[in-house]
Amino acid sequence: MRMIVRLAVLLCVALVSQPVSGQDAVRRPNVLFIAIDDQNDWIGCLGGHPLVKTPHIDALAARGTLFTNAHCQAPLCNPSRTSLMLSLRPSTTGIHGLEPWFRQLPEYRDRVALPQHFAQHGYHTLSTGKLYHSLRQEPKNSPLPPEFQEWGPAGGFGPKPPQRLTPDTPGKHPLVDWGVWPLDNDDSTKGDTVITDWAVKQIGNAPADQPYFLGVGYFLPHVPCYATQKWFDLYPDDDSVLPLIQAHDRTDTPRSSCYLHWQLPEVRLKWLQQHNQWRNITRSYLACTSFVDSQIGRLLAALDESGQSSNTIVVLWSDHGWHLGEKEITGKNTLWDRSTRVPLIIAGPGVTAAQKCSRPAELLDIYPTLVELCGLPARSDLEGVSLAPQLRDATAPRDRPAITSHNQGNFGIRTEQWRYIRYVDGAEELYDMQADPKEWKNLAASRLDVCQELFKLIPARNAGPAAGSAHRILTVYDNQPVWEGKPIRPEDEIPE
Repeated sequence: MRMIVRLAVLLCVALVSQPVSGQDAVRRPNVLFIAIDDQNDWIGCLGGHPLVKTPHIDALAARGTLFTNAHCQAPLCNPSRTSLMLSLRPSTTGIHGLEPWFRQLPEYRDRVALPQHFAQHGYHTLSTGKLYHSLRQEPKNSPLPPEFQEWGPAGGFGPKPPQRLTPDTPGKHPLVDWGVWPLDNDDSTKGDTVITDWAVKQIGNAPADQPYFLGVGYFLPHVPCYATQKWFDLYPDDDSVLPLIQAHDRTDTPRSSCYLHWQLPEVRLKWLQQHNQWRNITRSYLACTSFVDSQIGRLLAALDESGQSSNTIVVLWSDHGWHLGEKEITGKNTLWDRSTRVPLIIAGPGVTAAQKCSRPAELLDIYPTLVELCGLPARSDLEGVSLAPQLRDATAPRDRPAITSHNQGNFGIRTEQWRYIRYVDGAEELYDMQADPKEWKNLAASRLDVCQELFKLIPARNAGPAAGSAHRILTVYDNQPVWEGKPIRPEDEIPE
């Protein structure tokens, strides 16, 4: 009898020490992981634009917790998504640009990414669209564990018109284009429709005896911003769609603020105004946003129809924001709120519904948050901190700010009251976000005390570009900014 009891105890110990799978894992919630590319806070529930129509995202926010002060860790696709999937800052990994893929770095070759951690503990992991920046399918003959176990359509921008819809923009970048899709009023061939079609089928066919982690990554409203006429019709063809800006808004910002956006292909406000394209690009962005919202609505409807809605955690996020004339530019690659503030909504079991949290939140917090919500073993190698306390009570204290970096040595610190920016050459910006949410008045010179306190929050680790880095990396050599290997001289004209 003693031997039987002893064997039973040993068996229990062995089971606890093994990854959870099969029937043991079914008690854990599913995860529907929704990413949107280049989506700023122009979402109805975030109040970023007074005319925007996003009823399905707004309904999701009502079902869960909306973080109104959430920020990316880098205002560019690859470093932002890498940071989220690894829960490590770009200033830790050195991944600041569109390359390298983090698996190319020896120190991160075997790193357990977010979906892999779920796969190790009994989840079936699936991916469609853009979750990682440069990976659309599993690498062939890879000796490493798969990033996802099952891969759906890669998605993408979909078909392009026979010719550009806008005049030749400076640099003539093939993606910098926008306007009404000229061929038909059919959205079925769009990449974002195709990935939704596939994801809806996976939700409907998901087995009942295993939880899933399903990632769905939308490309729009990333340029080229093409939308069919019915989405444009949601927005008036007049200047009421334009964002409220302050003329000459860069007069009190340091020259360093231009370095992050030096010679990028996204057009400047001056060009839009001169070519009568500001209203067009703004309507295009709004139209694409509403189109993506409709696809998210399809996902959520499929989840409700599957009967698994009450046992599924839905997390919706964007990799960074986008300017549409604010600070006299379009695009990302800045450390202002328009570029760093993103939608972040979490709903499902363990989450209080219909609450808004103004505490600073970071995208790299998603990894530890989902681990805790799903009851997976915690990891000690993550830089993010779980948002579970705020998901239970939006007023729960949180001491950490949200920190964004862009290239080595440029940091943005966001608290509930302040936006502080410190550039690689020591220049600073400071905004009181409660009194001046549009960041029109730089207080750095008059509030040195606040700057000094926020400067202390900048991470001590400040990694330079990782091996294999490319694509417009801003670095510093001998205290002088260097853009793509060429020094930026004080006499150089700021690109317009």
